[in-house]
Amino acid sequence: MAYLIAIDQGTTSTRSMVFNERLQVIALAQQEFPQYFPQSGWVEHDPEDLWQTTLSTLKAALAKAQLEAADMSAIGITNQRETVVVWDKDTGKAIYNAIVWQDRRTADYCQELKKNGSEALIQQKTGLRADPYFSGTEVRWILNHVEGARAQAEAGQLRMGTIDTWLIWQLTGGKVHATDATNASRTMLFNIHTGQWDAELLKLLEIPASLLPEVKDCAADFGITDPAILGAALPISGVAGDQHAAVVGQACFQAGMMKSTYGTGCFALLNTGAHAVNSHNNLLTTLAYQLNGQRTYALEGSIFIAGAAVQWLRDGLKIIQKASDTQALAEAADPNQTVYLVPAFVGLGAPYWDPEARGALYGLTRNTGPAEISKATLESIGYQTRDLLQAMQADSAGLKETKTVLRVDGGMTASTWAMQFLADILDSPVDRPQILESTATGAAYLAGLQQGICPAPEQFAKEWALDQRFTPTMNQATREQKYAGWLDAVRRTRSSLA
Repeated sequence: MAYLIAIDQGTTSTRSMVFNERLQVIALAQQEFPQYFPQSGWVEHDPEDLWQTTLSTLKAALAKAQLEAADMSAIGITNQRETVVVWDKDTGKAIYNAIVWQDRRTADYCQELKKNGSEALIQQKTGLRADPYFSGTEVRWILNHVEGARAQAEAGQLRMGTIDTWLIWQLTGGKVHATDATNASRTMLFNIHTGQWDAELLKLLEIPASLLPEVKDCAADFGITDPAILGAALPISGVAGDQHAAVVGQACFQAGMMKSTYGTGCFALLNTGAHAVNSHNNLLTTLAYQLNGQRTYALEGSIFIAGAAVQWLRDGLKIIQKASDTQALAEAADPNQTVYLVPAFVGLGAPYWDPEARGALYGLTRNTGPAEISKATLESIGYQTRDLLQAMQADSAGLKETKTVLRVDGGMTASTWAMQFLADILDSPVDRPQILESTATGAAYLAGLQQGICPAPEQFAKEWALDQRFTPTMNQATREQKYAGWLDAVRRTRSSLA
């Protein structure tokens, strides 16, 4: 039996998971780490925390599996995207904390890029918007605000990377400075059409090319771990950003296939094949994955609040004790009440991109209670997903004529009520897999693919295992009436701040 170990380095915790060659989970270890908020809108991690939690969870997962590092065939890495570190190439020490994807400190600079017309260039080359969400402006900020950093960078003394790159550097004892194409595509510095770092964008953001890692396929040779770290030298052979790893883990290898991950927020990616679709509906164009030098593209939509809305019911309103309580409450809700929650707690993501919008409840009556609010919360996930799907269909010729099957993963998919409503409001099938750990599975698969342990994508897709398919049961008139009410609620939420 061959074994693989995957690192899933997330925004609030790090997990390591041991898989067997059939990609079944053998053991899992997880550890949270601190979040730092130096100023309003700033979010940072200590890069050493990310490394130490990776190291400790790797060892803990191996111990739980009762295996040694030498029993592992390879390591795969998946990571929170866009979060970026800059470090000294000789000492291996970060010169500043990691700036997290949620950080907004470069918002004013991004506005400047929009005003001077640079956003069109950025979007044309990278498929992204001029937004602090992406890594490039954060690297520029570090070089401009850490004493001596720019001079060091121009002298070739510094290196930068998203968290995959930082972990590869640490695991290989500073011997390898590399990333994969999916993580590179989230930096605002990488041309997704040529597959190269873009000199024009580097000049625009004032970032010396010497900082940048080598870009590889998602399944590739990313170096060998220092044997002193885990007790054996292991190949690192699979890397992808978390949402891209989930595309792979869900075996969404065909154009038109869509996956949606429901965690704190929701990230939906639609495979568009070898064609990079330029969005006219406020979606992002990104790489889905890159294998054997071939780039596969996707349209991506981001919902900021999904599972976080259920956490709000629990921790804010205190009308549930645990997330699963929403199921019984939704089933008990008064069918004659029509309540909408627009969960714009931190603004609205795609396709609206309205950072100033704030959450609102509509349709409240004297009889509205916890059941109706819980139901509205679960329904809001479905409505927001339909917003994304319709934007994707509008951008992608031909998709309107076909039923898109949505593959889902993440904690919220455990709610059968929410998944049935999702199928109903989309008027499309929703497939929940047997293995909900799609992100880590994708990283393990990529590592195993490179080592010849896992099958080619076509065979892997055949082995993808369905837990339950949810098919639409709602009649068309009800579906459209309910969605029209949602659109009206969103309009009211946005116009109230105009």
